Amino acid sequence: MDNNGNIGYQRKENVILNKSKAFAVNIVRLCQSLQSEKHEYILSKQILKSGTSIGANAKEAIKGSSNKDFGNKMTIALKEAGETEYWLEILFETDYICKEQFDSLINDCRELIKILTSIINTIKKSICND
Repeated sequence: MDNNGNIGYQRKENVILNKSKAFAVNIVRLCQSLQSEKHEYILSKQILKSGTSIGANAKEAIKGSSNKDFGNKMTIALKEAGETEYWLEILFETDYICKEQFDSLINDCRELIKILTSIINTIKKSICND
């Protein structure tokens, strides 16, 4: 734990926090567009919840009380990213978003999934070595 009460992995935490926050902003904008232009309220609420929850859980993980707590919160963030990936696919396949929007958002989502997977694998190794 560092002097600020943050559990290790500082470099990765900054990356995941920055990328997940930027992604959340894009998801909020997508939802605003879906609701105002397409009058779509059900799917947009689903993706809003999961897409913004990724960063919220990552942020909460940083203040975790232990490596295990950190890993659990990051695992929740990963699950939310997986759910968000699903909703993006549904929105694209039902023509609510165009290919350009889909490609951009799905690439960002999959990048978050890779980063979170890496963080979780690292913390699992750390816990096993303790």
